[in-house]
Parts: sequence; structure tokens; C-alpha cells
Amino acid sequence: MAQFGKASTKRGKPSYVYAIVGVSLVLFLFGIIGWIFLNIKKTGDYFKENIQLHAYIYRTATPEQIDSLRNYVEALPAAVKVEYITREQAIEKYNQENDTLWKKLAISNPLPESIDFYVKANYVNKDSLANLENALMTTFPQTVSEFQTPKATVAGVSQFVKTTTLILLVVAIILAILVIVSIDNTIRLAMYSNRFIIKTMQMVGATRGFITRPLDGRAVINGIIASAIAIALLIGFISVAEKFVPYLRILHDTQNMFLICAGIVILGICITLLSTHRSALKYLKMKLDDLY
Repeated sequence: MAQFGKASTKRGKPSYVYAIVGVSLVLFLFGIIGWIFLNIKKTGDYFKENIQLHAYIYRTATPEQIDSLRNYVEALPAAVKVEYITREQAIEKYNQENDTLWKKLAISNPLPESIDFYVKANYVNKDSLANLENALMTTFPQTVSEFQTPKATVAGVSQFVKTTTLILLVVAIILAILVIVSIDNTIRLAMYSNRFIIKTMQMVGATRGFITRPLDGRAVINGIIASAIAIALLIGFISVAEKFVPYLRILHDTQNMFLICAGIVILGICITLLSTHRSALKYLKMKLDDLY
């Protein structure tokens, strides 16, 4: 039996290596899904916060009325990057983006003055923008001639974020189940090669705690190693992705990365530990003949 135990030990050592590699690859895949999920929300927020709103001003408005409007907009909790655009600035900006037909036809500048600004992502929705428009038009009826919002763009971005987030949430749940099952099966396979060692220790009088304690300790170490490998692969993957897609650098968030890495470590340790402990107890309860 002692010789059989030695043989089992030799077979058990490589199994830990395979288990660590298998767990790290599964955790790496889980990390990618988490990274995409968090970036989808941030991408939606980025696009929302880059939708410019325009409060066009009557030509009859006085400088005092314009200043009052600008101060009102700047005081709004939702507004950011508030800018007063004169007629000259408006036409200069238009000339950079469009054809200058009225210059050829000697037409005077038709563009009005405006207060241009952006709003925070949480306020970029149909109801909030409608309330904002109503507040401006009601408070400044003699100053604001029109409040322009790209409603189609706002609706499109909001729908894109909701749909994509829902799809990724479903994928993340399915993947989480697959991750747990895959890690559990990998650990159980590693423990299977050590079943005779576990049973032998029990037969010579070792308690369950004495047997499972070193196995649990090894499981925690394996979980940390697998998590570290998965995090290193994830960071390398993100670095390469940001190199080839510079836009992704805008979405880089240290706090989100910390949450993902912490989730990988916790998931790796917990599942590895629980699977190892459960497998050890399973073999301790089995009869010797059933181990063959």
C-alpha cells in the first residue's frame, strides 16, 4: 500500500500543474468578459457625455439676458463644459465642417448665437433632456429661441448600452456557471489521483481535519497561483488591445481593473478551496474497494 501511495504521489504532482493551468485559463476568460462588461458601460457613458446640446439665442437678446442664461446653465448639476458661442465662432466652426455656400452667394451670416454644453451620462435620457428643455424654454422665453438635442443619437446610444449590457450580463452568468463547473471538474480530477493517499491516511488513524488541512492549504496556494497567472494574461491582453486600438486607452480605469483582479483572486481561491475540500471529504467517506 505504501508503494501504491508513492506511485499516487508521483501521479498527483503533475495533476496540480494541469489544474493550475486549467483554472488560470478559465479565470482569464472570465476576466475578459468582466473587462468587456465594464467597458461597455463606460463606452456608453463616454458617448453620452460627448453629445453636445445647443440652446440657441434670439438675435434680440441683450448681453445681460445671455449672461443670465449662461450662469443658469453653468449652475445646473448636470451641465459640463458650458461655452458661449458667438455668431462669428459659429460660422467659423461651420466653415470647418461644411460648405460655405452663403459666402459664394454673398449671404450674411445666418447662424445664431448659442450656449453649447454637455451633460453627465446619467442625465442623457429622454425624460431628463425633456425636463431640461422645458426648464430653459420656460425660464428664458425671451432669450432661448430653440433648444436642440440629437434625440435620435441619444435614443440610439441608450438602446445600444441597454441591449449590450443585457446580452453581456446573460453571457457573464452563463460563463460564471461554466467557470465554476470547469474549475470544480479540474480540481476533482487532480484530487482523484490522490484518493489512495487520502484513504491511507484515514486508515492509519488521521482525523479529517488533519487530512484536509494540508490539502485545503495547497488549494489556496494553487488558487492564488492560478489567479496570478490569469491576471498577468489579462493585463497582457489589455495592453496589446490598447496598443492596436488606441481608443481603448480612453476607457482605461484603474478602479475597474482592481475590481476585476480582486474578483479573479476571490473566485480562484474560493472555488479551488471548496472543490478540493468537497473532493477530499468524498474520498474519506468512500470505502476502499470503491476507490478502484
